[in-house]
Amino acid sequence: MPKVIHVDEITDAVEKLCIEANYNLGNDMMHKFREALQTEESPLGCEVFERLIENATIAHEERVPMCQDTGMVVIFVEVGQEVMVTGGALGDALNEGVRRGYEKGYLRKSMVKDPFERVNTGDNTPAIIHYDIVHGDELKITVAPKGAGSENMGALKMCKPSDGLEGAIQFVVDTVERAGGNPCPPIIVGVGIGGTMEKATYLAKKSLLRNVGVPNPEERLAAIEAEILQRVNKLGIGPQGFGGTNTALGVQLEVYPTHIASLPVAVNIQCHAARHKEVVLKGRQEGAL
Repeated sequence: MPKVIHVDEITDAVEKLCIEANYNLGNDMMHKFREALQTEESPLGCEVFERLIENATIAHEERVPMCQDTGMVVIFVEVGQEVMVTGGALGDALNEGVRRGYEKGYLRKSMVKDPFERVNTGDNTPAIIHYDIVHGDELKITVAPKGAGSENMGALKMCKPSDGLEGAIQFVVDTVERAGGNPCPPIIVGVGIGGTMEKATYLAKKSLLRNVGVPNPEERLAAIEAEILQRVNKLGIGPQGFGGTNTALGVQLEVYPTHIASLPVAVNIQCHAARHKEVVLKGRQEGAL
């Protein structure tokens, strides 16, 4: 028999994740800030890192958002194929959690109902939701608020296979150079290569969920990440675009098989407020406490 998770549990979890993601920067980013502070060659860049550390600490201690742009809510959901959601629709439960979280957490509502009429929805819904069916009897929910400053700097290029690895790398570096200080560096560079055009952009966004500083487990791809990071930091954009040696704190690459005639390359840039929190809900036998 399938195991069940009630929608109320899902809504409660998303509400908490929205608040915690905006109030508490991950330990991986805090570690990278401190590490970069020791290696940054620009005095102004060092001051930026000091302020970023101070800002994140204040947000955590005083329970306030670390950035005024509390983002559109991107949710990644891994649904165990042995789980049944009861009491309502999964999508409705996720959006209700966003609605409550942004209200209770005093988080800025940034979603507009129509991209042209620009009327605010008033509750930061709908969320951008990605579903994945996986083995097991659990429901894993990752909430990743994404600000517009960094999101607007993303790019996609349908490269030719003849462009090869060098062409793909150069596109990533060129994208960061064009972005300059707009995405509030230091940044994380998410890269997706392969699949179709929409698959590549999905991979680039999902790659940002990996803890910063953790290389791709495949050695060949980890070497590409290191090469891109080195070339990006040679651009000299620096913290907040003021110049320096730490434009990016990490490059995170994911790949997927593709067509013999295709080489899609997507870049999704994340600002220094690299926010994401997750929870795993365990399905239970119906009627169990």
